[in-house]
Amino acid sequence: MPIIEISSVVAAPKAKVWEYWTKPDHIVNWNFASPEWMCPKASNELVPQGKFSWRMEAKDGSMGFDFSGVYSEVVDEKHIFATLDDGRTWEIYFEAIQGKTKVTEKFEAEQINDLAMQKAGWQAILNNFSQYVEKAN
Repeated sequence: MPIIEISSVVAAPKAKVWEYWTKPDHIVNWNFASPEWMCPKASNELVPQGKFSWRMEAKDGSMGFDFSGVYSEVVDEKHIFATLDDGRTWEIYFEAIQGKTKVTEKFEAEQINDLAMQKAGWQAILNNFSQYVEKAN
């Protein structure tokens, strides 16, 4: 499967970015690609073999799904590796850059939607994350 890579530089220190990425109280505030969607609940057991499940739903109730899987490696404030429930891999990297934090995600593409659509959707979620963190400053 092809690997898709996205990234964003967040205007916040790495410790704060890590906290906002990993804590369910924050995940529910950014884990959606557009204002028509929401993340009503999230659970996150951030340890190797720990499970995560982030619910994504259209606000009009027309559709929804659980984004879920199991962590294979967690190194605080550096990277997270996981396997999604459908077997695809997902890697997230956190890099400090002059008081800001670059977040890079690499994930195996799924075979239903085209690559450009997948990349755009994941990038929109990451951009939403960046905006959420920066508004909290």
